[in-house]
Amino acid sequence: MPRVPGALWKKLIAVQVYGANTGVGKTVFSTLLGSHFAKRTGKTKWRVQYIKPVSTGPADEADDSYVQKYSGRCVSTLFKFDEAVSPHVAARGADLVPGDELISQTVFKTVQQEATAASMNTDTMALAIVETAGGVLSPGPSGTPQADIFRPLRIPSILVADHRLGGISSTISAAESLIVRGYDIDAVVCFNDHSKYENAQYLEEYFSKSGISAFTLPWIPNMQGIGAGTKEEAEIMQGFYDAQSVEEPIRKLAMRLLDRHSERLDNLSSMASRTSEAIWHPFTQHKHLKSADEILVFDSAYGDYFQVKQTGHVPETHESRSELYPAFDGSASWWTQGLGHGNPRLALEAAHAAGRYGHVMFAGATHEPALVLAEKMLRESHNPRLKKVFYTDNGSTATEVGIKMSLRAASKRYEWDSNREDIGILGLKGSYHGDTIGAMDASEPCIFNDKVDWYRGRGFWFDYPTFKLKKGQWVVEPPEGLEVELGPTQHFEKQDDIFNFTARGHATQYEAYIEKILDDLVKRQGRKFGALIMEPVILGAGGMIFVDPLFQQALVRVVRRYDFTNDSRTEKPPVADEHAWSGLPVMFDEVFTGLYRLGRFSAASFLQAHPDISVNAKLLTGGLLPLSITSASQSVFEAFWGDSKAEALLHGHSYTAHAVGCHVANTSLEIMQQASVGQEWKDFKKQWAGSDEGNSWSMWSRSFVERLSNHARVDYVNALGSVLAVSLTDGQGSGYNSLAAVGIRDKLLYGVPSPQVQIHSRVLGNVIYLIAGITTTYRHILDIEATFIRTLD
Repeated sequence: MPRVPGALWKKLIAVQVYGANTGVGKTVFSTLLGSHFAKRTGKTKWRVQYIKPVSTGPADEADDSYVQKYSGRCVSTLFKFDEAVSPHVAARGADLVPGDELISQTVFKTVQQEATAASMNTDTMALAIVETAGGVLSPGPSGTPQADIFRPLRIPSILVADHRLGGISSTISAAESLIVRGYDIDAVVCFNDHSKYENAQYLEEYFSKSGISAFTLPWIPNMQGIGAGTKEEAEIMQGFYDAQSVEEPIRKLAMRLLDRHSERLDNLSSMASRTSEAIWHPFTQHKHLKSADEILVFDSAYGDYFQVKQTGHVPETHESRSELYPAFDGSASWWTQGLGHGNPRLALEAAHAAGRYGHVMFAGATHEPALVLAEKMLRESHNPRLKKVFYTDNGSTATEVGIKMSLRAASKRYEWDSNREDIGILGLKGSYHGDTIGAMDASEPCIFNDKVDWYRGRGFWFDYPTFKLKKGQWVVEPPEGLEVELGPTQHFEKQDDIFNFTARGHATQYEAYIEKILDDLVKRQGRKFGALIMEPVILGAGGMIFVDPLFQQALVRVVRRYDFTNDSRTEKPPVADEHAWSGLPVMFDEVFTGLYRLGRFSAASFLQAHPDISVNAKLLTGGLLPLSITSASQSVFEAFWGDSKAEALLHGHSYTAHAVGCHVANTSLEIMQQASVGQEWKDFKKQWAGSDEGNSWSMWSRSFVERLSNHARVDYVNALGSVLAVSLTDGQGSGYNSLAAVGIRDKLLYGVPSPQVQIHSRVLGNVIYLIAGITTTYRHILDIEATFIRTLD
């Protein structure tokens, strides 16, 4: 996942020449295009550079020497291999095999040098022609398809079509391979051999329907019977280039490239102001936006990085600088991202499902992706209670469904009339489960719901101890004023010890505290509750609060044995099934913490507790599409079993269980499962626990986390799985209204000197957090850590 700027400059046009196959005339076209721009007349002078990233075969047969011979332009071959075979084969005997990241970075640096040279003169523009090898998906030296190697740069593409029999098919397939990877195809060109196949005519009409300009170029001179490398050959080809480089077909194509370049620049420069006019952003006080420049403009994204338009926030820079810069997606795009932006595997799977199904309704029907996903989620949760999966569109609506399930199950068992009685939920202070009304009512009053007119806050929310790393020491701390009820601050040698319930023993003090509160609520106040709802381990939106897992386990235990009937005359309904809910249905909101975000498939496993209802979203599709599920036990499902349809769960969405999302989710879970047992994760675990069997670990290095915890500006730190949360000291107090982290957030994005990583992050009051992807590499983590600590200093 290379960190490299996108290839867009004001004074340089970069194009990447791909071929539908080998032998289609890529180098001839590159020479023709370069010759045309070199000869353009007018006020603007053109510099032309030809770049061959990877070349195989003898030097005297290399494409760069051919281009230089006939165009007289500057040429560069970045990586050469002697054997005339595919790069992945030729590289096997090489002393140095360049990695994908090195290749893309070297291409960028080479083009950047040309942009710098062009910027020295006001009347000069540059054209960089980057010619690939073979076909679109031909492998590079590492074996990675070259379209994936160069994707971080996202250079506008020119596809040279195949004029031969079968070339129509190979050209369309090549174009689709580029499109599904997020490339812009500025032009398709085909050399017209005037054969009976008529490829050029067909392709021109075909691509026009997709808004892609196609151009027909005159046929390349026939050299049959003329010796290769002879003077006669050179004269014929030189005549061809001299004549055709100024003819109408290439002139029209050149104008297309110039127009597309201007359109890109104009579009990027206007998007922020147009957005300000047309878009109502979430979680944004628009009155605070001083200018449109405060709106980030994303041109694209790949791997862990956004490609962001340069704005007035950065110091004035020379025109040679790319208009785009890579910024690490530090919030994982609101916690959704896991397998990298622009993931070609997910894009292809999404296209497959869209082609197979489009969208099909789900009520009373089924399809393979939804069925396979439901079975997989139930199986991989290793929760014997969960038996049914209900599909929704996002975490908030999945939570709404879970609340409906819980309240119905409790009301039916205890014969409560929910239309006449107030039935609330039990939860934790600082929790937040979504922005729809029912999900909001499951949280205590807070800044998120304070101004929401229908908000009621139906429930009770417990105080609880939290765990954190303070000054190099892991601690479990009770809330201020509850030291007697919950015990004093506990100290632990390592984070693993906090999750070691065997060593910590039975949480009798926690249970006594919980029972005392329940007695007051249920027996003395007569309140009714229909569910226990909580996020396992981390309360995300509430401020990245890490709850003592032993307390959460104790809460589940007490709720399941407690008598919520509040009527001594009424016998507690017997529960025959050991996997049926008791006390109250227990619902875990794993929208944020589930699906490997904390290093495990289910965050419930940290508590060693099985919920009756579980909610998953965000990482479910690897960060590509909205999709969520609510899994429930058989006993919860049976609460909706009846003779009347009115007794059913009457909840649904137009795009319930959409096949594209379900299919992508199945693929994402497969990739994440492979990553969880891969070498990269084993190495992460070892640096935390000394082995790859650690109970709790983080992708953020242990030394970095400990160093942060001792920093003068830091109150405490938490790190688990891919999540890092840093609580900054704030003399004005913590909480969502704190501004302590805003300065760090802005400096990470706008105040980082090159070549450090620019980081886009989000803050929750005085807490700034970073979230890595499931496939983020250790080397990239180290770069981000270095930038973060320097910025904090």
